[in-house]
Amino acid sequence: MGLGTEAVEILTTLTGPQKTLAEEVFEAARRAGLTLACAESCTAGMVGAALTDMPGSSEVFRGGVITYCNEVKAKLLSVPQAVLDGPGAVSRECALAMAEGAQRLLDADVAVSVTGLAGPDGGTEEVPVGTVWFGLSLRGGDSTAFVRHFTGSRGEVRRQAVDAALEGLLRSIRDVDGWERSLQRSNKIQQRK
Repeated sequence: MGLGTEAVEILTTLTGPQKTLAEEVFEAARRAGLTLACAESCTAGMVGAALTDMPGSSEVFRGGVITYCNEVKAKLLSVPQAVLDGPGAVSRECALAMAEGAQRLLDADVAVSVTGLAGPDGGTEEVPVGTVWFGLSLRGGDSTAFVRHFTGSRGEVRRQAVDAALEGLLRSIRDVDGWERSLQRSNKIQQRK
């Protein structure tokens, strides 16, 4: 059973409007003093659009690159041709190379990439429709990737991919911010000794 309209209004009055995931990413990046970038394939700019949907987003968002075809992935983001010919565009290797390429190209502290099959066609037994890889690259060389398998229409897969990309960015920002704060506390303790 859901909350009634009156209960929702009371909660909203007490807690304020709920922040979107993109707003949480923006605020976390701004607090941490980090800049962001993205490289997108199957989402075709939807992550960048979400990150720039609020005033002041230029404080943290450096830019995004839509690399829908493999040739552009190779030319703009330096995705190795061996990756595109081997594991392919929908792979861990490609997601990592795209994130690292965007981080370098756009000189950002944290970059996210999205590459996948939104459907309805194009899937295989090994890489079915709904498979989306995400890459995250941090300044200084730390990179990671993760995969999700979404269901639904093409639009639903793309929207779910945007949310997963934003969640990955938020985790990365919080990890970097927490590590830097820990380092600062450690340095202060060392200075007192």
